[in-house]
Amino acid sequence: MNFRIEKDTLGEVKVPADKLWGAQTQRSKENFVIGTEKMPHEVVKGLVLLKKSAAIVNNKLGQLSKEKTDAIVQASQEILEGKWNDQFPLVVWQTGSGTQTNMNVNEVIAKRANQLLMEKDIKEIIHPNDDVNMSQSSNDTFPTALHIAAVLSVENYLLPPLKQLKNTFHQKVQEFADVVKIGRTHLQDATPLTLGQEISAWHHMLEKSERMIVESVDYMKELAIGGTAVGTGLNAHEKFGDMVTEEISYFSNSHFVSATNKFHALTSRDQIVYAHGALKALAADLMKVGNDVRWLASGPRSGIGEITIPENEPGSSIMPGKVNPTQSEALTMVATQVMGNDVTIGIAASQGNFQLNVFMPVIIYNFLQSCRLLADSIRSFNENCAVGIQPNYQNIKYHLDNSLMLVTALSPHIGYENAAKIAKVAHQEGSTLKEAALKSGFLTEEQFNQYVDPSKMIHPTK
Repeated sequence: MNFRIEKDTLGEVKVPADKLWGAQTQRSKENFVIGTEKMPHEVVKGLVLLKKSAAIVNNKLGQLSKEKTDAIVQASQEILEGKWNDQFPLVVWQTGSGTQTNMNVNEVIAKRANQLLMEKDIKEIIHPNDDVNMSQSSNDTFPTALHIAAVLSVENYLLPPLKQLKNTFHQKVQEFADVVKIGRTHLQDATPLTLGQEISAWHHMLEKSERMIVESVDYMKELAIGGTAVGTGLNAHEKFGDMVTEEISYFSNSHFVSATNKFHALTSRDQIVYAHGALKALAADLMKVGNDVRWLASGPRSGIGEITIPENEPGSSIMPGKVNPTQSEALTMVATQVMGNDVTIGIAASQGNFQLNVFMPVIIYNFLQSCRLLADSIRSFNENCAVGIQPNYQNIKYHLDNSLMLVTALSPHIGYENAAKIAKVAHQEGSTLKEAALKSGFLTEEQFNQYVDPSKMIHPTK
């Protein structure tokens, strides 16, 4: 392998000749051989978007030449378009401020920008710290990129499939509005409802989760840029933070604002904790939905079997013909991962010592993983399971007709205790509810048929 010599404040470093990064990236690559988890590219893109915006603003403020600005902007745009994805090799497990990833971005942009200047025979030299990192510190750039990455991932990646599943459930609510079935509480028989009503709970869960997520994301739209090292804004123009935030909003097609208190913006990660809490709430709802679906589809002959779901693949390597609720299993496994990520994020966010939180890489890694897994699993569950849910009318009717909890409809007419006696007799003797009711002498057959009508038990008394 061919190498070139790069220098930083600690001295010379050998860097592979075909790489755009410099000395500080190479040092991090060699000093942190920990795990396989790479810094998410969403974070890199957030930093690059910031560098592009900062160069434009520094030029407007008269601090960066047009030639350097144009080169930095073009190099940044190439990265944003995915041209140099292989130039960002650093792992999550590095400095907790993300300084090394910030410098990785600075070095790659500077190297590529200098190549562009050479192609135009422009003699200026772009420095990764002095020019690309002008008016910035890793302490305000990384939390800024963290928020950009988190916001855009939620808005562009998670919310669309969430809307799709929500719409699927809405259609099922309407489609199965008249399918009366038995309800269940404590995994025991309860009073009737419709399959549409049952699914309406799933639909409303997603509606609520969507609103909570959107509301929580607004808090992450405050950006730390302009605070520099400790929040004072040293070495940055007083208008720098506001102006950069405007550029970021324009390029990202999202509305970001400059944090009013930069000291808070550098040291506290409460906003992303709050936002991930909304993701955890969604995960909890998805756990319930996934479990409901696999319970209701259990069987095919020894379970509840009140709905059917698509048969996507063989379910067993030993039992021929077996088909399992695999989409529910994938969805619920993702839910457990998101819940675990929430613990990590909460603990990491508590480590804001004095003017800086130094657990930021692990925070954003876990947040983006939750966002990505939720989006992918929701999309998969919707396309491969939810859209294909259908009632098993035979089993629904059997369970409804044989449920002892239809006796609840008799309570207003013969009293709770008498109704309970009827249910107990039916259960002990293995008779139908109607047989036990007529045997009790508390009411006539005509009265029983009038009172015990499941179709009249799915709404409040009129």
